[in-house]
Amino acid sequence: MRLPGRYDGVARPIVTYGTDPVLHRRCADVTTFDRELRHLVLDMFASMQAADGVGLAANQIGVDAQVFVIDCPDAEGNDVVGYVVNPRLTVLEPLEDEPEIERTEEGCLSVPGPYAELDRAFRARVDGVDVHGDPTSIEATGMAARCLQHECDHLEGTVYVDRLPAEQRDQLLAEAAGPQGDLPA
Repeated sequence: MRLPGRYDGVARPIVTYGTDPVLHRRCADVTTFDRELRHLVLDMFASMQAADGVGLAANQIGVDAQVFVIDCPDAEGNDVVGYVVNPRLTVLEPLEDEPEIERTEEGCLSVPGPYAELDRAFRARVDGVDVHGDPTSIEATGMAARCLQHECDHLEGTVYVDRLPAEQRDQLLAEAAGPQGDLPA
């Protein structure tokens, strides 16, 4: 679902791994569809753009709500732009000669810097509602499908590094922390 003026919001700071419990637990379902929700979505698009991201979950800006935004190319290079409130992810069967799984590098605004290879379904769909409570869905392939899965993980309290072996996760978190120790290693 597209939102007119989607980049007119106010960019908010990105929550980094280990700094706010909201990033590490399931977000609350949205039950109120009002102007505040619309402003949240606008702020999320602005925050994603300011951070040079392709997707953003509400908890990545410290908000405990089942909402994400996306602006990411699919396997064909077409931009997939939209948002979903209260999303439910479905991994889809590949069509024709598409792969079922794609292994490629993944990164995260909440773990700034490092990337790691991770398996994700090549095709996925998210169903939910828009800011008015009306049904909406986004179906995508390639990087955009990866983004849908990544953002839905965030809303369940899982950051992509949590899917990695402990040693690799610890190494990436230490790399993201850097010499200044911005993230807990």
